[in-house]
Amino acid sequence: MIAGLRIIVTGLIAQYPLGGLAWDYVQYPAGLAALGHDVYYFEDTGQWPYNPHQGGISDTADYNAEYLSKVMTNFGLGDRWAYRFPRGPRWYGLSDSRRRNIVNSADLLINVSGTLAQPAQYAAGALLVYVDSDPVFTQLKLRRGQRDFRALIDQHDVFFTFGENVADNPSLATGHDWRPTRQPILLDAWRTREKPRSAFTTVMNWSSYKPITFEGKTYGQKDVEFKKLMDLPDRVSPVVLEVAMAAGKDAGAPVDLLRHRKWQIVDPNTVCPDLESYRGYLRGSHAEFAVAKNGYVVGQAGWFSCRSACYLASGRPVVVQDTGLDGVLPLGDGIAAFRDLDGAIAAIEDVNRRYDTHRRAAFEIAEAHFDSKLILDALIATAFSGSAATSPIGSSQP
Repeated sequence: MIAGLRIIVTGLIAQYPLGGLAWDYVQYPAGLAALGHDVYYFEDTGQWPYNPHQGGISDTADYNAEYLSKVMTNFGLGDRWAYRFPRGPRWYGLSDSRRRNIVNSADLLINVSGTLAQPAQYAAGALLVYVDSDPVFTQLKLRRGQRDFRALIDQHDVFFTFGENVADNPSLATGHDWRPTRQPILLDAWRTREKPRSAFTTVMNWSSYKPITFEGKTYGQKDVEFKKLMDLPDRVSPVVLEVAMAAGKDAGAPVDLLRHRKWQIVDPNTVCPDLESYRGYLRGSHAEFAVAKNGYVVGQAGWFSCRSACYLASGRPVVVQDTGLDGVLPLGDGIAAFRDLDGAIAAIEDVNRRYDTHRRAAFEIAEAHFDSKLILDALIATAFSGSAATSPIGSSQP
């Protein structure tokens, strides 16, 4: 274990002040702090922030900065964040002198989702780590020759991806040494004895961005896969299938049609708008039922979501679409992966039939495969060793 590092983590907590997004990113600095590192969280995307109360991009950032401050304070990091609003530009959080001192003295920068606009500005002495949270799409953008995107990624020293099969897939080769990692989960933050309600739930966007076509294949969004399962509620009745769903970039979610097909559609801005309500929504669920982005399914990259890992850590089994998970995570009890409608039906029925077994297995999988202590310690060791022999996903691999 490498101890006592000064580490900067990046993310999108202020950019998109939503409950699920906050958990995606805050578990990195909070987990690193728990390991004894001197950790700071920076947001410097160069983008104008989204304000959910305005329903779009905002020309001010006071709400976003306040939201970030509350999230960081909740994890004891209230004096360890900085956010740059592009107008001016204006920085919130740490003073200019303190921020510059941290940048100049950092040992490591973990650029989660590649959110920094100009990573090289943070390379005074730090090792720059890129964490790819959108596998397949990241590699396809590089293979398609998107020069600006390659220039951004190439500013880093070490490359990790949530697509644990990416390195084994020649069609996703980009010239980078992509090493597998997983979302770190703060297990103590998710443990619960709360009795769940009966619904299978998930939180999702219908479509996040346009499909990508490369070498004759199209790699789409969740809408492509969801449409294949439209009849599922009728086939598993009386099971409740509830989706907290944002319409997506083009506001194209067919909410009325989904409700007609007996899907329960709820507004994420109502049921899980912030850190605590999001956690409560997942914990209060019987289990998760979720589709993956079509691109993850086509690419079979071995991707598994942060959201699903949080369900597991709450002792809630997950029924999730197979993205090449065999050999990546233990499947069966706790994680029931499906490939088609019949497989989804069988998985839901099995979770209900053997719920206590699935519930216990869910937490055991989270403990063995997503514990932030394991994931982050291994990521750091791998980043500094430069050796693929060091496991970047902890000692409890399947």
